[in-house]
Amino acid sequence: MIRDIVIYPDKRLRKVSKDITEFDEKLHTLLNDMYETMIAKEGIGLAAIQIGIEKNILLINLADEDGKQEKEDLLEAINPKITHLEGNETYQEGCLSVPGYYEDVQRAQNITVEYFDRYGTKIVRNLEGLLAIAMQHEIDHLKGHLFIEKLSYLKRKKFEKEWKKRLKAGK
Repeated sequence: MIRDIVIYPDKRLRKVSKDITEFDEKLHTLLNDMYETMIAKEGIGLAAIQIGIEKNILLINLADEDGKQEKEDLLEAINPKITHLEGNETYQEGCLSVPGYYEDVQRAQNITVEYFDRYGTKIVRNLEGLLAIAMQHEIDHLKGHLFIEKLSYLKRKKFEKEWKKRLKAGK
């Protein structure tokens, strides 16, 4: 089932998500709904809080070299935690909760992350490049943060002004 995306400045996006303790059919249904929603909205990542669910769950599904998002490449991360950060990389980010806005953000280039899969199996992975960027972006959501908070003061002020104008115009 495709769910509605929570759009900035909705206060739910500021909530800190809670850990999952039950790896059951209810969780699997939520993961499936999140995947359908992410694909329908043309995203490469989605945190549960972006559909109004305060749970430490995120998905990432990067496109392959042909530009296709294959389900077998889907990363489902439950209760993710970054244990190591290395290097710096600037990447232009966007967000389903801030539609139509893109800006350069600096993040770690390589990370180590621990998380559980849908069955409760613990996984430790080293990620780099866009996958590392996307993981950091989505984990920020789980902590109640958005990528626009990483912008410089001037860029943030400019964004807020443009965003308010856009919301008033109903776009």
